[in-house]
Amino acid sequence: MIAISSTGNTESALSDPRFGRCEYFALYEPKTETYTFIENKAQSASGGAGIAASQQIIDLGAEVVLTGNLGPNAYNVLKGAGIRAFRTSAVLVSEAVELYKAGRLSPLDEAGDAHAGMRKGFRGGFENK
Repeated sequence: MIAISSTGNTESALSDPRFGRCEYFALYEPKTETYTFIENKAQSASGGAGIAASQQIIDLGAEVVLTGNLGPNAYNVLKGAGIRAFRTSAVLVSEAVELYKAGRLSPLDEAGDAHAGMRKGFRGGFENK
């Protein structure tokens, strides 16, 4: 399963550059080519949103995450669980999935700045290949 940080609960919503504080996670099941949308329980947490969102993704059974940025805590939790993460820009959720399937997204090989999601926007460098 692929989890995409999302600004809304439809395939036509934009992917969200924030991970821990995104509004929804779009869950794409490649076998059935279907989407499910789950509210991010950590979006309004006073602290530890990245860790809580990462645990939610682990509990949901995702194998891949598509997002704009992962803070150090979220990055370490996901990496420790064997979940691969890829960087996407603000594109439609469905387009992010297609870019991933085409091998056009860069892996997130290191954590971004802590608390980057609190600024609610992309910080440079989130371009797709």
